[in-house]
Amino acid sequence: MNSSKIAFLSVFSNTFVTLLKLIVGIVTGSVAVISEAIHSALDLVASLIAFFSVRLSGRSADKNHPYGHGKVENISGTIETLLIFVAGIWIIYECVHKILNPTIIELPFLGIIVMVVGAGINFIVSRKVKKAADEFHSVAMKSNALHLLTDVFSSLGVAVSLLLVTLTGWTILDPIIGIVLALYIMREAYKLMKESFPPLLDARLTEEEESEILRVIELFKERYIEVHDLRTRRSGPEEYVDFHLVTPSTMDVLSAHQLCDEIEQAIKAVFEHAQVMIHVEPDHERLGNQPLSL
Repeated sequence: MNSSKIAFLSVFSNTFVTLLKLIVGIVTGSVAVISEAIHSALDLVASLIAFFSVRLSGRSADKNHPYGHGKVENISGTIETLLIFVAGIWIIYECVHKILNPTIIELPFLGIIVMVVGAGINFIVSRKVKKAADEFHSVAMKSNALHLLTDVFSSLGVAVSLLLVTLTGWTILDPIIGIVLALYIMREAYKLMKESFPPLLDARLTEEEESEILRVIELFKERYIEVHDLRTRRSGPEEYVDFHLVTPSTMDVLSAHQLCDEIEQAIKAVFEHAQVMIHVEPDHERLGNQPLSL
């Protein structure tokens, strides 16, 4: 499957699971199940955002967007995390209302069955989406996979809470576990926000990634004098890398160009979607004999 089909698969699964949880939540009167339905509904919205963002970000660069459309995925990931925060706040509100106005849960085993079935479906789909996200280096799909996985854990948590309510008769366990789950998904949203939002501000790649880039460049150190002014950033699935390469004054233009091509291909062998720009300088532009460090 291509990335669009995988993204659409999560839309289909979330639609089915959301409707199933909502119906059973209303029938049983469980605020935890209804909260899960709200969570899945926002997952559905996130899946739709991911689906359209993957399609749009895959477009080639054009006249008005010479750097491509990759940041659409980062915008999508940021919106998805905000939706999770909204879901968390809404779930906590409903759970507090349930604590203040307790009601008896009807047919709890029906809720347990639905939670387990929903968790199973979303676990299978999340694995497929995560695999595709790694293959296509898609931030939006990675965000979507995380949404699905949090839904798996929260659904299982609700199933356990309904089982405990059935065994103990303590109906207050239902909203308390709902609040715990809300805090959990909000924590996951915060972690996702730290990954999806910084690229919108052209934040650098991680130190590990930049160290790997430098390691690749140093494979050619016998043919250049030094490297400086390394700059990196991410845009959707693509990494942008540029730096200054100081070459010997005896090196002609053709040789310098060939060296740059070889370095670029070596970087792309590690970062498949990297866009590399190398500025060649004569040896009098050197900053010193020390290698570039992070």
